[in-house]
Amino acid sequence: MRRLVIIVVLGLLAGCGSPTPEELASLAAKGYYDHLIHGEYEEFLEGVDVPDYLDVRYKEGQDSYYDQQLDNYRQFMAQQREAHHGIREVRIVRAKTDSVLHYTQVFLTLCFGDSTNEEIVVPMVEREGRWRMK
Repeated sequence: MRRLVIIVVLGLLAGCGSPTPEELASLAAKGYYDHLIHGEYEEFLEGVDVPDYLDVRYKEGQDSYYDQQLDNYRQFMAQQREAHHGIREVRIVRAKTDSVLHYTQVFLTLCFGDSTNEEIVVPMVEREGRWRMK
């Protein structure tokens, strides 16, 4: 999967000049959700934009916020397996930048194992050259 994302980005760079912020945010959001559906919860959580003042305390303690979030993602995916036979695929629909709030909304479609689909919106923000989920 990572190889596919790299190929797409290189194709964008070679064919059309520099990728737009919307394209980069979309690829990042899809990549994070691909981690989620493959059970790579820590990698998904690394994509969440954590304010600097929380970053130090974020992973401390046995019952830290970080650990609670990992448990929430595990439970969410278990619920999706039970309700919809899991999430089979994530597709990029479109992206739109909000110039007032300074983030990009990425619209993704979650394709479930029972043939249903759900469109979600993932707010993305660029921090220090990296796109993260808001």
